Amino acid sequence: QVQLVESGGGLVQAGGSLRLSCAASGRTLSSYLMGWFRQAPGKEREFVVAIRWSGANTIYADSVKGRFTISRDRAKNTVYLQMNSLKPEDTAVYYCAASGSLYATQEKGYDYWGQGTQVTVSS
Repeated sequence: QVQLVESGGGLVQAGGSLRLSCAASGRTLSSYLMGWFRQAPGKEREFVVAIRWSGANTIYADSVKGRFTISRDRAKNTVYLQMNSLKPEDTAVYYCAASGSLYATQEKGYDYWGQGTQVTVSS
């Protein structure tokens, strides 16, 4: 089992920044792919970004390329999502997830999920 706990969400003005954290515990994560998804009101959950725990390979959704950066601190078992130049359309609940796959950008590819953290961007 893997437990994931997100933090760092909040209210920010358009153009501002936030950094989300995902603290992981449980089984060894060295072979996992760690991802962030988001779900806006009335919309389906969508993929944002992922990173392999064991390396620096990353996958970004086009909508966040150049604005969001994913990173991980293996010593702290934590994955971060640095979000810059935020837009009102980035408003959503952001979820951290872990996948045993080498590559996954869909919900069904992820095995473990956090409870989510709300990000609200005001215009």
